[in-house]
Amino acid sequence: MPDNPPAPTVSRLRRLRVDVGTIITVGVLGQAALLIGLGYWGAQRIVGTLAASVHRADHQRVEDRIRAFLDKGVAVARTMAAAPQLEPAGPASAPSAALMWALLAETPELDSVYVADERARMLMVLRYPQPAVRHIVREAGATRERWDFKLPDSEGGDARSRYVTQRTDERHTQYNPLARRWYQQAVGSGQPVWTAPYVFDAAHELGVTYAIPLKRSTAQGEHTLVVATDVTLGRLSDFVRQFSHSGYGDSALLSSDGRVLARSDAPGVPQSLAPPQGGVLEALAAQVAGPGAQRSKQTLTLDGHAYLVQSSVLPATGWTLLSWVPENKVLGGVRGAVVWGFATALGFLTLMLLLSLRMARGITRPVERLARNARRIGRLELQALPRVDSRLLEIQHLDQALAESARGLQAFMKFVPVDVVRQLMAQGHALTASGEPRELTVMFTDVRGFTHIAESVPAPQLVAQMTRYFNAASQVIMQHGGTLDKFVGDALMVLWGAPVELADAPLQACRAAQDLQRAFDALNAEWALAGLPAFETCIGIHTGPVVAGVLGADDRLTYTALGDTVNVASRIEDLNRELGTRILISEITRRALGERLPTRAIGAVPLRGRQTALEVWELLEERAPPPPVPAA
Repeated sequence: MPDNPPAPTVSRLRRLRVDVGTIITVGVLGQAALLIGLGYWGAQRIVGTLAASVHRADHQRVEDRIRAFLDKGVAVARTMAAAPQLEPAGPASAPSAALMWALLAETPELDSVYVADERARMLMVLRYPQPAVRHIVREAGATRERWDFKLPDSEGGDARSRYVTQRTDERHTQYNPLARRWYQQAVGSGQPVWTAPYVFDAAHELGVTYAIPLKRSTAQGEHTLVVATDVTLGRLSDFVRQFSHSGYGDSALLSSDGRVLARSDAPGVPQSLAPPQGGVLEALAAQVAGPGAQRSKQTLTLDGHAYLVQSSVLPATGWTLLSWVPENKVLGGVRGAVVWGFATALGFLTLMLLLSLRMARGITRPVERLARNARRIGRLELQALPRVDSRLLEIQHLDQALAESARGLQAFMKFVPVDVVRQLMAQGHALTASGEPRELTVMFTDVRGFTHIAESVPAPQLVAQMTRYFNAASQVIMQHGGTLDKFVGDALMVLWGAPVELADAPLQACRAAQDLQRAFDALNAEWALAGLPAFETCIGIHTGPVVAGVLGADDRLTYTALGDTVNVASRIEDLNRELGTRILISEITRRALGERLPTRAIGAVPLRGRQTALEVWELLEERAPPPPVPAA
């Protein structure tokens, strides 16, 4: 007999039918459960690395501030080295002492600054044990010193009153600057150096010195100077302790040979250079990589406690910065918070599922409107973009982001030739590096004596004048179909015939030159009444072949032109100063112009950088009412 299997199959299929809502619910719940499980597992791993991340940031902060601390000594030494006159002895040493006093007063991180020459003469300004200017002269194997003691900062008063000498001591010592470590290392290496720690002669404390060797030429010949700045290890210890205690854990600074320079986990100041002893630092120093390592992170377990460890090397000195922190101190209650957070997420899952079904209906419509706004932004149509209102915070954020993008592009449009970008996009040009040969008319403008004007006019007034000057120029250039290629200080480079073809480009450029001079004359007349300097402008125009296109680096492009034509136009503009003219054009431009504008032949004139002379013409200015000047 035949079997009848379909009947029970149909019955089973009918029982398995569910509605779409159930399918979506089961699917979302299954995916959410999977994501929550994976998220919990991942969060546990993230928590394990969170402490290292926090500690690494704190270590980097301490390192950056130590570098900045040492850079103060470098900056002061470089400032002294850059002084036009720096003398360690003699009548000329008084200004040098005043300069060094001022530098030391403005740099509380330093303990002393000084300069010495190859004749064993030395001028030193020191803060401890008492502010003083120390004059050292060594002759015939003996050293004479004069100490001019000053008022300490705690006495108050201004810098002038504190610099007044309170008393003077004369001393005979055996101090020899030429035998000191800082002098020998600087002169021996011929470049700036950080010394190894040593005992300072004046302060009788351990410290380090940054020294720069100099060669100075005088009427008596060339002589050697060494300028230097001192930092005591006590000051460095205070600094490391201060910034280490502002974050997590402790820090220590080791010399290139592994001896302790400063540490925050022990009170006091190192009185001698010795390897680390006791506590975490001793175990850590034995575990971390040597001074040749660039940067490393490790863990250390000591007495049942886990520590996170960071080490890095300061390239300028070869010192190693170590920092460590107990792992549980950084993590705190993060692990418990993660567990509680995922438990709460499960409780809200059902509610969020229901809300998501309703929210989906409210997303599509505003997203489409946002997409239309994004397309308008892509076409640089930034005016009157409609705002999209939605109850969803993400939609509001996206709408706000697009609005901010539009405002940012509107501001950026002031710095780039937007018309050029639109023309290139309309012509289908890819905005990548490209170029093609074209026949263009190129104009250069420049303000005579601008350097003197810039030196004599206050910056706000100069900016105001330049803004009005460029506004007037931009308006005239746009009226005549020119493309403003670039601002070069006070100069302009303008193209006619690119990126869009322009009929009779030489004529348009020459008419623009005449209108530019009329506009500038109107500005200068107004400025003369206000007692402001005039911007006398020279213009040069040349027509010829160029390579025009989108040129530049991979990450920064500009539409411009290059070639001999551009160089010649610039050289023609330069000739105005020699010939006393205001507008000069080349013979090629003159032939294209014909008799449509008045010109005067100048003749063949040699151009800088060219072997052959060039026929140039003066473009005479037609008298006409000046164009309106843009308001300030």
